[in-house]
Amino acid sequence: MGGSTDGMAILSNGAHAHQLLDRHCKRMVSLHAPVLENRDPEPLHQMRVAMRRLRTCLNQFGPALELPDGVGVQRLARSVRRLGAARDLDVLRDRLEQTLLPRLPKQEIRRLKPALKQLQRERGEAQQQLQEVLNSSRHLKLIAQLQKWLRQPRYTPLGDEPLQHWLLEWQWPCLGTLLLHRGWRITAPQGQRDVEELHALRKGIKEARYRLENLQPLGGAVGLDWINRLKQGQELLGELNDLAVLRQAIESQASQRLARHLPELDKLLDEQRLACWAQWRILAMELVERHERAHLVLGLIGDRALGGQPDVSGDTTN
Repeated sequence: MGGSTDGMAILSNGAHAHQLLDRHCKRMVSLHAPVLENRDPEPLHQMRVAMRRLRTCLNQFGPALELPDGVGVQRLARSVRRLGAARDLDVLRDRLEQTLLPRLPKQEIRRLKPALKQLQRERGEAQQQLQEVLNSSRHLKLIAQLQKWLRQPRYTPLGDEPLQHWLLEWQWPCLGTLLLHRGWRITAPQGQRDVEELHALRKGIKEARYRLENLQPLGGAVGLDWINRLKQGQELLGELNDLAVLRQAIESQASQRLARHLPELDKLLDEQRLACWAQWRILAMELVERHERAHLVLGLIGDRALGGQPDVSGDTTN
């Protein structure tokens, strides 16, 4: 790192990335056994978040790091997918059992039993595949190589430069690309292409949010405000996706259209979808508004002059 300002060590790009990677790697390793035991859904959720945050750090700070060939985003992909498949099933089952079933008549609850059993079967299959991936030599080798690098990290010349001098570059490219995404301007989803665009936008929002969080509190008040609003957008698009996937899963087990087979459930799903979509459209229009975008850019530029050290504790909720 080297050097100091007012008695405070100057944090380099590489050293900051090392702190983040070390934290997420330790979190991931500590959750390995609880996830395999599968007694509680929370460790799976936390491991998925830790692995996604690890992937974001590798993407974001890659130009500052000299990593071994075996450590990279592509190496994480299979593990992330398996964690996601199992976690998504947990979310669907929880929404159905905890949120929807208590509001349905007994007749519809009985009709939902085949769908519940199918979700349970799929979750069992997902757990088996997840265990195979987490115990695979490929995954374990990745963790071992990353841990070895963390003990003796190597940085590029950019990695040795002060983090404070590169705040805008670490944040803006991802945000600029995100705000150009077509999904912000979809006013009413029409067909599969729009569904895919919204799904891609949700992933982009999550990536941008993680990148902003990686630079807090150096990111300042503007960055923090956008973190909160991006998190809200991510949750709204996630809920819309969950509702659509749950409807599809139930319909696949029904002998007729949901409106005839389970009319109360059909009504509840539509009500929740419309309410969620209305909130999303308000937020989407706010975030891409010209003055909001200008405020974001000016805020990120102004953050270059701020002091302080970034907080690597992070939000591990999602």
